[in-house]
Amino acid sequence: MLCYESSIPVFPLRVKSTAHIQVHRSTVWQTLVVTTTTGLRARLRAEITQEIKDEARRQMAEEGASSLSLRAIARQLGMVSSGIYRYFKSRDDLLTALIVDAYEGLAIAVEAADMHCERGDFTGRWSACCHAVRSWARAHPAEYSLIYGSPVPGYRAPEETNSPASRVALALVAVVHDAATAGALRPPFLPDLRPPLSERAAAEAARLTAVGFSGVPEGTVTRALVAWTQLFGAVSFEVFGRFTGIVEDVDAVFDQSVLEISAFVGFVQPMTGATQPSN
Repeated sequence: MLCYESSIPVFPLRVKSTAHIQVHRSTVWQTLVVTTTTGLRARLRAEITQEIKDEARRQMAEEGASSLSLRAIARQLGMVSSGIYRYFKSRDDLLTALIVDAYEGLAIAVEAADMHCERGDFTGRWSACCHAVRSWARAHPAEYSLIYGSPVPGYRAPEETNSPASRVALALVAVVHDAATAGALRPPFLPDLRPPLSERAAAEAARLTAVGFSGVPEGTVTRALVAWTQLFGAVSFEVFGRFTGIVEDVDAVFDQSVLEISAFVGFVQPMTGATQPSN
């Protein structure tokens, strides 16, 4: 009988035989082998999945999302055509993964820009978010085109894209909400020049209060929506070349656009160092 007696025993319990030790070691070894193998397989699958996505992005940049082909990707990566279907069941599954990645990548950039600002600097936060959208779009034109360009023929985005798609909008909503809560918003129009809010627009603004606009005046909600569309309109015009041959200093125009839509929403704009416009 094996029995180890000391103040710090090697085995907390007595072992009946060496055979029991061998069985125990064998079981532990098998567990380690299975765990290691599973980990390696998962890592390998993740690496190959990433390679497929990277090649898909390269092809999108050259030929557009509508020309995306699983077989062409497999051929470029040196895979048998059937092998790629172990990672993505169809072209639409791959498109969905790329769309989610694009929305997440843009959202991470915008949220990081917001977090680098003082919480009470609402104008600075709004501006940082707007510039983060533009910077990401310029650095990733193919991915931006995938989520904000023309729809891919035959593709219908599933519900799993909805949550990532809303993150940038919610980041902008958070800035407006925080500013309204702090009393840091003011109407951009004089009372007698303010355009009337229609009943339908007011109803839509009231519905959106549940999304994150709670406590925000209905007129501000509507202006924030307009500013959101103006932001992505300006970025899309630049990314898709609509300014070519018309606007030379795109940086200056975008910077001014951000100031204009910030004022339109109701953020107080400091005039220090700026020239008061004449009209």
